[in-house]
Amino acid sequence: MSSGGAEDDIPQGERKTVTDFCYLLDKSKQLFNGLRDLPQYGQKQWQSYFGRTFDVYTKLWKFQQQHRQVLDNRYGLKRWQIGEIASKIGQLYYHYYLRTSETSYLNEAFSFYSAIRQRSYYSQVSKEDRPELVVKKLRYYARFIVVCLLLNKMDVVKDLVKELSDEIEDYTHRFNTEDQVEWNLVLQEVAAFIEADPVMVLNDDNTIVITSNRLAEAGAPLLEQGMIVGQLTLADALIIGNCNNQVKFSELTVDMFRMLQALEREPMNLASQMNKPGMQESADKPARRENPHKYLLYKPTFSQLYTFLAASFKELPANSVLLIYLSATGVFPTGRSDSEGPYDFGGVLTNSNRDIINGDAIHKRNQTHKEMHCLHPGDLYPFTRKPLFIIVDSSNSVAYKNFTNLFGQPLVCLLSPTTYPKALQDQSQRGSLFTLFLNNPLMAFLFVSGLSSMRRGLWEKCQEYLRKINRDIAQLLTHSRSIDQAFLQFFGDEFLRLLLTRFVFCSATMRMHKIFRETRNYPETYPQLPRDETVENPHLQKHILELASILDVRNVFFENTIDDY
Repeated sequence: MSSGGAEDDIPQGERKTVTDFCYLLDKSKQLFNGLRDLPQYGQKQWQSYFGRTFDVYTKLWKFQQQHRQVLDNRYGLKRWQIGEIASKIGQLYYHYYLRTSETSYLNEAFSFYSAIRQRSYYSQVSKEDRPELVVKKLRYYARFIVVCLLLNKMDVVKDLVKELSDEIEDYTHRFNTEDQVEWNLVLQEVAAFIEADPVMVLNDDNTIVITSNRLAEAGAPLLEQGMIVGQLTLADALIIGNCNNQVKFSELTVDMFRMLQALEREPMNLASQMNKPGMQESADKPARRENPHKYLLYKPTFSQLYTFLAASFKELPANSVLLIYLSATGVFPTGRSDSEGPYDFGGVLTNSNRDIINGDAIHKRNQTHKEMHCLHPGDLYPFTRKPLFIIVDSSNSVAYKNFTNLFGQPLVCLLSPTTYPKALQDQSQRGSLFTLFLNNPLMAFLFVSGLSSMRRGLWEKCQEYLRKINRDIAQLLTHSRSIDQAFLQFFGDEFLRLLLTRFVFCSATMRMHKIFRETRNYPETYPQLPRDETVENPHLQKHILELASILDVRNVFFENTIDDY
């Protein structure tokens, strides 16, 4: 080794530190890039690869912390490079959440993204004349915003949006780039997403109360002692979104966002989790603390959707339920058909990229072939070999009324109204009213009652009353003598129990409301619920009028509803 080179002045130990860092950095990038090649479906194949990737990033993060001074002096480590490592770890945690539906991983992603902001890791990027570095910073902001939205940290979201707006403005002034329009669209999308809720809950100082709609402890009505219901557990869910012009952010429509939160529990700390077993009813085993696994599919093609469905079906454990949620544009039958089979009533369009010009759907009424990306009721028949719970929010949801249970397994479809009164139709961009009822029934009730804001104290009073209504609805369903047993088969699961009781509340509210006068304004089910014992039950109607009285909106509902039919 010659003594002339500058490298020879570096002590052997420090040189090894730089070499080890470069190895870990290259290995981490290689593994991270390999994540893109993993199949998005299936719950097992990805775990070992994710584990290896995470291990390398953990070592890399600790290594740069322990040897920061050497890396600063000998490698020239910049703060934005540390930020990049932290950002990748945040992305890993976020993808863990997407793969497992475990909300604690969102909190970990938030911690790393927050650290980047608090320690200003990206602050020096603007001094370097490299637009690709600025784009890394902008993407970090977009990812951080998604995590904050999912954690309902709306105050942080608003701060991040302001910062992102300033960064985009600076970026477009400094570099003559072609992606200016795209970044401005990102800003518009997140701004619209924040404003999607139709009702504001206000503190006394007029600040907005952030309400969470995940399943809270004892959030679902408890089962009565001795109540006979199925022991099925919701294990897997496909949440599919393709509504034209609906507000979205990062391939997540408002409807998808609301439904995914309706299928998650409030994050609990470890201490309360450890105290959990034995405190609940015997049917509620500790293992059921887990959230059901979810796939979020935005505008999937038919082949993509069927691939994910098949993967979920294959991996569904014994005594478990697969839930399919469809929020999509309706596809109606073209012309008359001599038969009335499962492909003759149309369905919902899951991918419309090729069929939309300037935001308008192209109706292929003159063509004899059916729409390729339409999901017909018949397409789901093979999957009814196992318990299936379907929610369809669409202008052609009634196509799924014509289901046939071929295999005798529990099967329920909750179907949205196919049209809404004109006074409400202009709100469709901000999400469907039906899905809002399933996610946040009180907010939906306030909205149809014409209220746009409410004080926190009254909100909490109404929430307490709504919990009583839910308990009574649960009793109506389990005490009914003519209800189809499929509903009760699903009633042992907390998530499905809450969805069913909220559905009944939604249907009863709409049937009593003065502007919901057409039958297509009402949600329906397959199999049919006994109306007189559930959605038109006088006891439930009395409760709804009482809730309306608390809110001073009784005038928008019929008093003697049964007499009005």
